[in-house]
This record gives sequence, structure tokens and C-alpha cells, in this order.
Amino acid sequence: MPGTGREAAAGGGKERQLPHGSAGNGKKRSPSEAEGKDQEKGPCREPGKQDYRGEADSMLREWDQLPRWMRNQEVREYYDILAQKSLSLRLKRIFDIAAAGMLLGLLAVPMAVIAVWIWVDSPGGAFYRQERVTAYGKRFMICKFRTMREGADKKGMRITLEHDKRITKPGEFLRKYRLDELPQLFNVLEGSMTFVGTRPEVSEYVRAYTKEMRATLLLPAGITSEASIRYRGEAELLGRNPGEDADRIYREQVLPDKMRYNLESLRKFGIGNDLRTMVRTAAAVAMFAFQEGKEFRQR
Repeated sequence: MPGTGREAAAGGGKERQLPHGSAGNGKKRSPSEAEGKDQEKGPCREPGKQDYRGEADSMLREWDQLPRWMRNQEVREYYDILAQKSLSLRLKRIFDIAAAGMLLGLLAVPMAVIAVWIWVDSPGGAFYRQERVTAYGKRFMICKFRTMREGADKKGMRITLEHDKRITKPGEFLRKYRLDELPQLFNVLEGSMTFVGTRPEVSEYVRAYTKEMRATLLLPAGITSEASIRYRGEAELLGRNPGEDADRIYREQVLPDKMRYNLESLRKFGIGNDLRTMVRTAAAVAMFAFQEGKEFRQR
């Protein structure tokens, strides 16, 4: 869920990548051998190594070009649905490029102001980067505004709860109105993300996907989704029982339910549904801001 986070603030940094076809021990493998062995290991086979190389995966691959761990009967059902919607997939990528470019131009000054606010408020950079998983199990570096104190990833759990003491004052405001997500427009522009799609998870959670859940990796990860709208209060939900393991609750209860909405969105995929989800997301944020303002005036 955007703005609730399975993340803690951390600095960026370039990830070391093994050359394609190399086993990392000086012995070379052919590209086909390298790909075949990697696919057998499943998603996120080497945590910490970034393998997204800037190519957009908005178009559906041929079935036999999917990673081996995705080629199962459960995924095939969703694959066949998407295979019939090549025009919508093309329009989706065109829309992503045009809209992301336009919004970055319009929001350049506000984003610069936010960056300065974060930088002045607490030590550390203005941006937060973390490895996440996108289409076909590729790892990429998601970009957000930093909302937590530097080094917070070493001082607590992955799950971010409501009123988490690691969250900064600017971070609390940004997360509340989902403004921390704005830098993800750069991810959309490069093709590692899209506007509407399953929210990108860390590799730890992707490894726990059922065979059917892997179908959500047929398309790039998204900034918003139907699941994001319905789970806007995820941090509050996870923090209701402080004595319980929030990470376990997320894995066993929240994630499966969110995936139910994500899979249903795949079945109904279309550019029209994407636009409706974006409008509903904007409306949900606006309604929340209106209610917050109303409560503030009544104090």
C-alpha cells in the first residue's frame, strides 16, 4: 500500500550486477544457459542484485519467454486474458510516458520544495531508494521522498505502522497525502513501473507468492491499484494489535486479500479500467484531505 510502507528510510547506492552469462567465478556461460539456470531458481534469486536494465516490460512476452517459475497453469489463465489485449497494453505504455512526462514538468517546482523541506528537517538525503520487484521478477530501485529518519531500516521492522516514531514530521504529512510517491514518476518514465498495477513488494514477500499470485508479475508494478484504494489505512490496520507480529499479519492476512483485488484487476484489464482507478485514487485522496480539513476547523 502506498504511503504505509514495507520500507524504512535508507540511502540509495548503485547495485553491483553480474555480467550477463557470467557465473561470477570467472567461468562464462552462454546466455541461454545463464537464463535457464536463473529461471529455475525462482523470483528474486539473488537478493541485493539489481537486474532491471531499463527496458520497459509493458508488452506481454511470448509464453515460452516467461521465467520458468511463472509458467504454470494458474498464471496461464491470466496470460491468455492479457494476450488478447495487445492494443490496451500499447496504449497503457503510451499513456504512461505522456502522463509521467507532463506531470514531472508541472510538478518540478513543488517537488523541489518538498525535497528541500525534507533535507532541512533531518539529516539524510531527500530521496529514498529501495530494491523492489516488478514484471517477470526483475528487481529495480523504487524512488520515493524520504519519510523516515536516516538508518531507520536498521532500527525496526520492515512494516511501517501508524504513528511509527521513525517517521519524520515532513514524512507524516507526505505519507498522509501520498505525496511521497511523486518521485515514482521517474520509475514510470523508465518503464520499471506503471501508473496502475500491483504495488511492488520487496523480494522477501515475492518469494512467498502462491503460483497464482505470480500472475501479477506479468505486468510492471504500479503506483496505485484497486487494492491500494481499499487498503489506504493499512498502517492503522497493522498497528491495531501491537503485541502481534505485524509482519506475520501482513503475510498471512493483508497480502492475500490485496492479491485477490490485484488478480481481479488483471481479469478485467483495460485502459478504461486503469483510468477509472486513477480517478478513484485521486478522489480518495481529495476526500481524505477534505475530511482532515473539516476536523481541523472543528478543533
